[in-house]
Amino acid sequence: MAEGARLRASAEKIPEEQAQESGSGSSGGGVALKKEIGLVSACGIIVGNIIGSGIFVSPKGVLENAGSVGMALIVWIVTGVITAVGALCYAELGVTIPKSGGDYSYVKDIFGGLAGFLRLWIAVLVIYPTNQAVIALTFSNYVLQPLFPTCFAPESGLRLLAAVCLLLLTWVNCASVRWATRVQDIFTAGKLLALGLIIIMGIVQICKGKGAYSSGPFTGAEPDIGLIALAFLQGSFAYGGWNFLNYVTEELVNPYKNLPRAIFISIPLVTFVYVFANIAYVTAMSPQELLASNAVAVTFGEKLLGVMAWIMPISVALSTFGGVNGSLFTSSRLFFAGAREGHLPSILAMIHIKRCTPIPALLFTCLSTLLMLVTSDMYTLINYVGFINYLFYGVTVAGQIVLRWKKPDIPRPIKVSRTNKCFYGGYHL
Repeated sequence: MAEGARLRASAEKIPEEQAQESGSGSSGGGVALKKEIGLVSACGIIVGNIIGSGIFVSPKGVLENAGSVGMALIVWIVTGVITAVGALCYAELGVTIPKSGGDYSYVKDIFGGLAGFLRLWIAVLVIYPTNQAVIALTFSNYVLQPLFPTCFAPESGLRLLAAVCLLLLTWVNCASVRWATRVQDIFTAGKLLALGLIIIMGIVQICKGKGAYSSGPFTGAEPDIGLIALAFLQGSFAYGGWNFLNYVTEELVNPYKNLPRAIFISIPLVTFVYVFANIAYVTAMSPQELLASNAVAVTFGEKLLGVMAWIMPISVALSTFGGVNGSLFTSSRLFFAGAREGHLPSILAMIHIKRCTPIPALLFTCLSTLLMLVTSDMYTLINYVGFINYLFYGVTVAGQIVLRWKKPDIPRPIKVSRTNKCFYGGYHL
């Protein structure tokens, strides 16, 4: 490569003075991640990472375990509330410990280097490569599905297209932070428009007096505590990604304000979209039809869109494409932060001297995800990753309590009270 390939390691903390959006990216002889993520892009990262493949896959699992349409909708709402509470806890940690790296940085600073090291390597080896591979495979499956209407797409074709998707988006993220956030903004808008179409069509169906819920929203199997717990696990998979903005805290413009604002905008928006999308699904399909479908959005489109049914697989492909981009963007910052602390090879802490992007970390993220494409048993990995994810969410929130006990006087620009109200500078948010 030409001089654009020159990289320089940066192990310095990012000072607040580098918050100029048009900054050169270098200060005091070092190279740092530039603060280029505003409020709109921050919302795009959260919404874009949450709304990926989950809303097009999880409704079947939630309904199957919940036993009735009404209970399934309650699961979606309560899961959204739990996500919002967790996001508020992460907002407090994000501005109290304003470092990129999310959970890893918080666990390391609160519980020590060993706990952070374990969290980092589990993420490196299992969590993020698997998540990104699943989303990329979902993207390729929906792109190829219209070409194979009577059979499944060939497995080699799915993996090849998933690999092309990963390589293309890695190149975009290496080229420019601004390009990556623009891709995220555009595809987030696209997926919201697609889900908006589903919701509008559902409202039309309701106005016509149609809907499986009309026979009784709680008609179905008797609730079982164990199955309800599984329904929440399926729903939580669809909400996964709500904490990803904390991985890029150092690149946020005015994080003390934009981090909580992005959470307050994004989480309620996603919860609203998820609940009404599920209501729309059951206006076109009976519970039995929904449970028999492996791609509920496609079945929904086939029933209501007729010759325009191709819109649904394309919409899901756009959604997952944006999901891959957001996951690459945030997870590479985690690996960058880990290398900067000495828990990963130091080359991953290098930043391009002109573009100010963590190119080695991005390439490492891409390579580890490509290796995951050799396996086909992705559903077992999803369940495994879901358990590991929420285990560390619990550890991180416990760290918030420990930090309040150990350092009660540390400055907290945002503080979540015992009544789950959030304060900013002494005022309610």
